[in-house]
Amino acid sequence: MTRALHHLDLWVSDPVTATGEWAWLLGELGWEMADDAGADTASWAHPDGTYFFLERSADLVDEPHDRLRPGVNHLALTVEDRPTLDRMRAESSSHGWHELFADRYPHAGGDAHTALFLESSEGFEVEVVLEP
Repeated sequence: MTRALHHLDLWVSDPVTATGEWAWLLGELGWEMADDAGADTASWAHPDGTYFFLERSADLVDEPHDRLRPGVNHLALTVEDRPTLDRMRAESSSHGWHELFADRYPHAGGDAHTALFLESSEGFEVEVVLEP
């Protein structure tokens, strides 16, 4: 089967901080970090072949990211089991992530939807969804 998403390229203001945050999150979900990370770049590959690349662009204007403006609101990634989701929730803040909708965990997306909503230090939201 062909993968649905080939790659994602995320521009960040602080690549060192972002690399640490995303390395933990993606690593927990089975993504492998590439060996070719530089001072302003990092990348990961998923077992299905999809890859994730982050960088600081030379043309980037330093304005705070606002997921509520036009553009991408958030990424939704999958996790295979509830114990991993719960562990990620417990460990996320020590890796730079802030939990969103904590009072409604794990069903902030509705009673039939099990997920963890996190926000990076730069304001990027990730929804970690438990696949049934």
